[in-house]
Amino acid sequence: MRLVLALFLALATSIVQAQSYPAKPVRLIIPFPPGGSNDLVGRAVAAQLGDRLGQSVIIDNRGGGGGTIGINAAAKSQADGYTLLLVSVGWPVSIALNWMPEDSLQWFVPVAPIGTGPSLLVVPNSLPVNSVQELITLAKAKPGQLNAGSAGPGSFQHLATELFRLQSGIDIVIVQYKGGGPALTDTIGGQVQMNIGSAVQNIPHVRSGKLRALGVGGKNRLAALPDVPTFAEAGLPGAEATNWWGVVAPAGTPAAALERLQKEIAAVVESPEMQKRFQLEGAEALRMSARDFGAQIAAETGKWTKVVKQAGIKAE
Repeated sequence: MRLVLALFLALATSIVQAQSYPAKPVRLIIPFPPGGSNDLVGRAVAAQLGDRLGQSVIIDNRGGGGGTIGINAAAKSQADGYTLLLVSVGWPVSIALNWMPEDSLQWFVPVAPIGTGPSLLVVPNSLPVNSVQELITLAKAKPGQLNAGSAGPGSFQHLATELFRLQSGIDIVIVQYKGGGPALTDTIGGQVQMNIGSAVQNIPHVRSGKLRALGVGGKNRLAALPDVPTFAEAGLPGAEATNWWGVVAPAGTPAAALERLQKEIAAVVESPEMQKRFQLEGAEALRMSARDFGAQIAAETGKWTKVVKQAGIKAE
């Protein structure tokens, strides 16, 4: 009888918690400055998620350290469902570069995947090249003189650019910024001569005419930029790099909060507004369970650790 009563009380408590969550605004930590792909994706999700939860979702940009400052801040937050972390491929890469310990994967529980998208190579209009091969030719004619913007050591841009450099055999200087936004600003201004960031981040500036797109780092061309060839089509297979985004929460977050968040984030991702945005910005929804998303993060950590070791890439 006591066991039945205990089970009943536990079930009742769970139901009450699910119905009452959230009772206050939710904070979404984005471990990079405004303007980068993580920030753009996080803000797009937060706007709709807040409406669905009936509470504001407050963006907290914690840039620096290749995303490690924001990750550590989230890990130290109370596990009550009111602090979330926007993650991307930069997290596994930071582990591969020994910026974060491998057991940081245990600091969080996966909440929900959001989307995935390829890299996009862009150059400022002031650079006299119109194709991937012309850029490679110019870089080989001027070894060590061309700069590439990166969102910081361990970022998606960093690894995508290193991979492009290795595959093309060019000698360039990778300039490390504190986020994709600042790196993109200097690309537009011509202070750096190339940028291989997420298509989500770069497409708006290509569409506005501020940057010129040369190649797509994915298996297929983008519907948003049908005339821009893939790296393979441009004669550089093996340089493809794809980013992804999702949400995690500190380990120990109540199951009721996780279930509500999983449900609502999935609804946001499948909404017509988000689907349209993905299509316009060269991304697509990442559809999998929270458990499978956690397994993907672990698999990505192993993948990038291997790439970093083989390429001899070291964090600065």
